[in-house]
Amino acid sequence: MYQLIKNGQVLIDGQLQKRDIAIDATGQITAIEPTITAVPTDPETIYDAHGHFVSAGLIDGHVHFRDPGFTTKETLKTGSAAVAHGGFTSVIAMPNLRPVPDNLLDFKTLVARNQAETSVHTYQFAPITNELTEQTIVDMSAFKAAGAAGFTNDGHGVQTAQTMYQAMQMAAQINMPIVAHVEDESLVNGGVIHDGQAAKKLGIPGIASVSESAQVARDIELARATSVHYHICHISTKETVNLVRRAKKDGLNVTCEVTPHHLLLDDSAITSDNAMLKMNPPLRTLADRQALWAGLMDGTIDIIATDHAPHTTEEKQQSLLKAPFGIVGSETAFSLLYTHLVANGPFSLAQLTSWLTTNPAHVFNLPHAGQLAVGQPADLAVFNLTDTTTIDANTFLSKGHNTPFIGEAVQGDTLLTLVAGQIAYQKE
Repeated sequence: MYQLIKNGQVLIDGQLQKRDIAIDATGQITAIEPTITAVPTDPETIYDAHGHFVSAGLIDGHVHFRDPGFTTKETLKTGSAAVAHGGFTSVIAMPNLRPVPDNLLDFKTLVARNQAETSVHTYQFAPITNELTEQTIVDMSAFKAAGAAGFTNDGHGVQTAQTMYQAMQMAAQINMPIVAHVEDESLVNGGVIHDGQAAKKLGIPGIASVSESAQVARDIELARATSVHYHICHISTKETVNLVRRAKKDGLNVTCEVTPHHLLLDDSAITSDNAMLKMNPPLRTLADRQALWAGLMDGTIDIIATDHAPHTTEEKQQSLLKAPFGIVGSETAFSLLYTHLVANGPFSLAQLTSWLTTNPAHVFNLPHAGQLAVGQPADLAVFNLTDTTTIDANTFLSKGHNTPFIGEAVQGDTLLTLVAGQIAYQKE
């Protein structure tokens, strides 16, 4: 455990300023000062940040730890090690597991395992319906009491409007969010990438943008009728951005997230049968990607979340038609985003950190997360913003290496991650 972080650079009023940070034996921050002269007697508990950026621990509102049921892809241990490697100290895990935790015994067991077996703060979403695909809604009040962070059928859109309407009514009554994977399956038509130029050139069935935006439009009207907090996962289309923008102007409690890969890639990157570029929702067009950047700029999009989705190498070596959807993102998110959005883009470091810290803490009601402040837990990360490194799968702590970003030169390497003062990751 570290008791003193020396010579860090902390964001204060949007500017980086030199600060030391003191941490007590309980893992709480006790002081943040330009210089702290009273140092611990044990030099091993002092970390010299050497002028690097010290951030509040990042928050990821959308990760897949695959455990139980799919532990060849990831486990609670490897998943949490991976997120700590990326500078994340709090995450919310998705319930598309085997078995689906749609009964209280399985859900409580999973919550207990999250607490016991992960090295970060791991919160858990509960399913909206049994098996994620049925019409029977879970007992939301009981799941809230058992620790649910919200309700989602991630991986599946709720296909029936009546089911979603009833779920929203129930969630609104207990002040919990509905977290929606938006996909009208009747409009997917066996597609595996976006229904655009890449699909036509490769002769691969495409997924139309309207499969997302049509369900968003439906759900926004249901949210209007129920006053629920409606959060949309991994938005990808310009139509969805416009729908959310209008909903917010109407005063609805609608929030949404975007992934790093949808911000940084579009379907022009798909020039061959490369399943590393297969994710759901798929990479859309340049115009869609530009709309996502504009949505971040004007506040339509609230947060960035990775949708960290590990798969085995064998699975991702298959064709686009056969390989599973999804890429890993926990270990590369901050460096990719800092490099493209801040160092070489129009956004500030303060904006980036807000999308990864304070905003998700607010959206998902995590009162002690995302803050670097006296009296708060010492959940923090140290990033090297100056030196360039190369994304290398050999350094990944996740079991999954399925990302198209391997080999890319980036800034923003994680040097240290503390969770309640304890070392969750430290670069050698």
